[in-house]
Amino acid sequence: MKLYGYWRSTTSYRVRIALNLKGIGYEPLSVNLVAGEQSGDAYTRVNPGRGVPALELDDGRVLTQSMAILDWLEEVYPDPPLLPADPVDRARVRAAALGIATDIHPVNNLRVVGKLKSLGHDQDTATAWMNDWMTRGFTAFQSLIRPETPFCFGDTPGLADLCLIPQLYNAHRWGCDLAPFTRLTEIEARCLALPAFAEARPEAQPDAT
Repeated sequence: MKLYGYWRSTTSYRVRIALNLKGIGYEPLSVNLVAGEQSGDAYTRVNPGRGVPALELDDGRVLTQSMAILDWLEEVYPDPPLLPADPVDRARVRAAALGIATDIHPVNNLRVVGKLKSLGHDQDTATAWMNDWMTRGFTAFQSLIRPETPFCFGDTPGLADLCLIPQLYNAHRWGCDLAPFTRLTEIEARCLALPAFAEARPEAQPDAT
């Protein structure tokens, strides 16, 4: 399989972690978001949405949207599981994960920040915007996860952890105050000690600059 992504893309980071956890080999293909490669004709033919990641399967079919890709991976490669067996527990894990994927990330991504700047806002304002949404989202997330487990919902990392760790990468990058979120940073340390997470880190990618 081929994974189209970008080293600093948090959505690509989620999928890299999942592929590593499940022991699935893939070829990484870089789409430079800063240079605008996602809008070029070649990549638009791969993903008309002009975003990353996109996962090209062995038969040439392409999957887009990180959460849909993660759902597909869970269905086709169920071991190790990213979701618990109990339906209510699964819904709770998904709710926490989607809090990051749908409430924090969309208003902080490159396109939104670029639009803010095009409307006359400077980088300091854009950074304050991102940190505000991250602080709100992390506050909700921390209250949704289990308080006593090594990872977000259990003894092993799952879907919520896969969404949390890349978002914390962005939080560190933009100077978000994480002092109120010691539970989250403790989980982060445990996750990054695992090879599947460490090898998926942005700075470990071939296109990192």
